[in-house]
Amino acid sequence: MKNKKILFSRAAAFVGMAVLGAPVWATTNVQVGASGKTYASSAVQCAANPATGEQSPVIEAGLFNPKQGVSAAVSLNGASVATVTTDNPAASVWLADGGNTVVVALSKKTADSYAFNVQPGMCALPDTTGNTFSADGTLEYAASNKSYATVTPGCALNARTGMAQPYVNLFDNGSYLLNVSVNGAPLTQLSSTRPHTPVFLSAGQNVISAANGYLSTDYYVRDGGDGTCTLP
Repeated sequence: MKNKKILFSRAAAFVGMAVLGAPVWATTNVQVGASGKTYASSAVQCAANPATGEQSPVIEAGLFNPKQGVSAAVSLNGASVATVTTDNPAASVWLADGGNTVVVALSKKTADSYAFNVQPGMCALPDTTGNTFSADGTLEYAASNKSYATVTPGCALNARTGMAQPYVNLFDNGSYLLNVSVNGAPLTQLSSTRPHTPVFLSAGQNVISAANGYLSTDYYVRDGGDGTCTLP
């Protein structure tokens, strides 16, 4: 039942995205196959692989709003990964560096293919040992001292997704021009006119960067849990 609820929630999120015309966002965003019966994540995420314990690239694939008794075979680059069913409609697919093709096949005649490209080192976490913390432990300051971020994620409604998601606040610690990205995707720009921004977190580890041109890049690592949260 839990898997069904997760799937239906993600499916509803996808519909909301299509209506609003919003860009790709977090892990709750999915792409639906040509058959209209399968789906896969729109973006590759990083999470701890239970087989190795290390951060690895992963996507989710499975059945989209399945009817009773439906099943499909999930494969990666031609190798079988899992069988998804109405009762267990989703499967995690751990990807390798380079090009990956994930297929969700309902039958020999009906199969949806999804392509993903993983850059080498995508899930390698940056070195943040030079960062420092405030006396009360609520703020983390970058080694450059040009930015700082809240440590414990809060929960808020993400206007881009229409869903409640964990977030942290990132601050410009001066009149610097900082280009902010999350997991390699550009988010916004901080400056004296926009000194702070909320950063919503996707499932698993999130790498937040704040680059001051070629002079310095600040990094923060935050765990987004399953990418969702409950508003107080």
